[in-house]
Formats: sequence, C-alpha cells, structure tokens
Amino acid sequence: MKKLIAPSILSADFGRLAEEIRAVEAAGADWIHVDVMDGHFVPNITLGPMIVEAANQASTLPLDVHLMIENPDVFIPEFVKAGADLISVHVETCPHLNRSIDLIRTAGCQAGAVLNPATPLESLDWILEDLDLILLMSVNPGFGGQSFIANTLRKIRRLQSMITDCGKPIRIQVDGGVNKKTIADIAAAGADVFVAGSAIFGTTDYAQTIESLKKLIGE
Repeated sequence: MKKLIAPSILSADFGRLAEEIRAVEAAGADWIHVDVMDGHFVPNITLGPMIVEAANQASTLPLDVHLMIENPDVFIPEFVKAGADLISVHVETCPHLNRSIDLIRTAGCQAGAVLNPATPLESLDWILEDLDLILLMSVNPGFGGQSFIANTLRKIRRLQSMITDCGKPIRIQVDGGVNKKTIADIAAAGADVFVAGSAIFGTTDYAQTIESLKKLIGE
C-alpha cells in the first residue's frame, strides 16, 4: 500500500488558507488533513464544514476530516455535503460506533476510527472489518506542535498484526509529532498515512520538506 503524506491545515496560515492548500498540493502532498475540534472533547475550537467546503474548492486532493467532537453523528452529513472524502470519528465519543461508521459509509465517504494514546486497540475488535482507516493519535489531541509519544510505535505494530489477521486492506494513519526525526520509525512500525502539521507548514520550502519526508518513508 502506497505511503501518503497528509498535511494538517491546523498549522497553516489561515489568512492565506486557500493559497496554503494549493501550495502543499503543488509540493506533492497526497491528502489534505482537516482537524475539527469542538472545545468539549478536546480543549480547543477549530474548523467547521465551511472550511472543509473552502478546502474542497481550493484543492483536488482527497479531504481527510478528523472529527474530534462530541456527538459526531449530528455533524457527519454536513461534512459529507461540504466535500469530505474520508471522515474519522473517535471511539471515545461514539457509544454506538457501528452506527457512526455506517452513517459515514452510507453517505458515500470512506470511514475511519480514531484512538487516543491511552485507548486500547481492543476497542476495535468488533468494528475492524468495517473500517477503511484507523488513526492512532501519537499525542493527546487538542493542539498542534506536540512531541511524539514513543510507545505509539508498539501500538502501530500490534495494530498491523490485527489488520493482517483481519485480511482486509485497512490504512494505518498516525497524527501527532510526525516530523523528519520520527517519521522513518513510524513507517517501519507499519503506518502508511502520515499527518504532519508544523513539520510542513512551519518550513519555508514545502516541496523540499515533503520530498524529504517521502524519502524517509521509502516513497
């Protein structure tokens, strides 16, 4: 499975958001990652469907929408309408996870489940075969620029084994502290989608940065 770089626009310059999105697309990004926070599930408030719609107009890349919100089922149709291609929800906020995943898939999007650093992989035991992607948080969500939690590597390896046993091609995405120092180890552990925010948008040459990251993951 091809390894993908997904810049998180949480770290972009919002005064030039469309320009920033077009710039990372031209620089070789594979997906655009959109972090949605509600100030309840995580201690920050960020983007809504209007930003997803704007990103959709600015880019031809798949829009990877990560819902860090309570009651995601209420908002999933709005994000689908805005142009999301893949929507991921946290298992911690979905008491009826099968229903949430089915809602995403029925609406025509790919569906992902997200685990916080301390959430066990066993929470995926009865939903795994319904997923297109699993996002492992390698920081505690809410803010960009945090340091990578090292034991995530062991979690990635265990998840890769679970996916192999399942027999379905499910992507493993990692978000948090992904940069030139950590990405090679993350890839070696089994991840294939890498969310990078400040590691890309905090540099002056997006193309050079993305090229460096792709070399480190073997793409």
